[in-house]
Amino acid sequence: MEIYRLQYPDHMTVDSAGPFSMAIGFFDGLHKGHQTVIRAAKDKAEELNMKSAVMTFDPHPSHLFGGGKNKVGYITQFPEKVRVLQSIGIDTLFVVKFDWELASLTPEKFVELFIKGLNVKHVSAGFDFTFGSKGSGTMETMKKLSDGFYDTTTVEKVTDADDKISSTRIRQLLAEGNVEETKRLLGRPFRTSGIVVHGEKRGRLLGFPTANIQVDDETILPVNGVYAVRMIVDGKKYDGVCNVGVKPTFHDPKKAKKSVEVHLIGFEGDLYDKEAAVEWIASIRQEQKFNSVDDLINQIGKDKQTAINLLRVE
Repeated sequence: MEIYRLQYPDHMTVDSAGPFSMAIGFFDGLHKGHQTVIRAAKDKAEELNMKSAVMTFDPHPSHLFGGGKNKVGYITQFPEKVRVLQSIGIDTLFVVKFDWELASLTPEKFVELFIKGLNVKHVSAGFDFTFGSKGSGTMETMKKLSDGFYDTTTVEKVTDADDKISSTRIRQLLAEGNVEETKRLLGRPFRTSGIVVHGEKRGRLLGFPTANIQVDDETILPVNGVYAVRMIVDGKKYDGVCNVGVKPTFHDPKKAKKSVEVHLIGFEGDLYDKEAAVEWIASIRQEQKFNSVDDLINQIGKDKQTAINLLRVE
């Protein structure tokens, strides 16, 4: 998949001449609703014998507006977004920098530069997609501005259990620790990537050595607790039990930094400095403070067995 990073007005050229059938949106989460939009673009590309493309934006608009006070965390890190789009079979990814220059463009100018200027011949987007200054452009606007240069497909609301599948809904599920429902709405396990770094090595002293995953601060994590997970390193997948949180048995929860620590079941080896991805499979329990280290060790043993049982049937 070819990846182009575009920024108005200075970096707007691409090597590929197209033409493209393109899905457009922020697509955080790449959940089943987003996938419906993207597959519509891919199907149209195959029908019209042209390249499939996705256009997304970085950073999320909430990081720009309001001085970033209400900025949302990312469900899907960029490497994961690339991985999922490649698995769908998308040919080209356009990543457009979302800044004040872009946010100030009129819908007409946006279409001229980012649709016609990139030789996009078909545009697919969700029913609620907006573009241009103050979100004044809609898919109806997109259609009216085509002048016969491109066609459009508007994908209606995709629902599950009568509720719209949305990034907001998934963020709420993760805030509740419901990684099982998150997996169903994503169509795949929720995944978090980072580098294995040196931690306190407390897990080793407790008899359960862990890989400490350093995660980007802007990435959403499930609520503090213990989870059955799978971790991918060097293309290999391992079963594990993960604690995400502040380890209140040893630290003041108000001062401690959140960490992601995975005990790999039956694994021995050195993972330091390696890129790792954690797939969150099932919730086991909330994080809690124990009265003694022995109580904690006993509970970790139970958590490990629970993870083994959950992953065996998953």
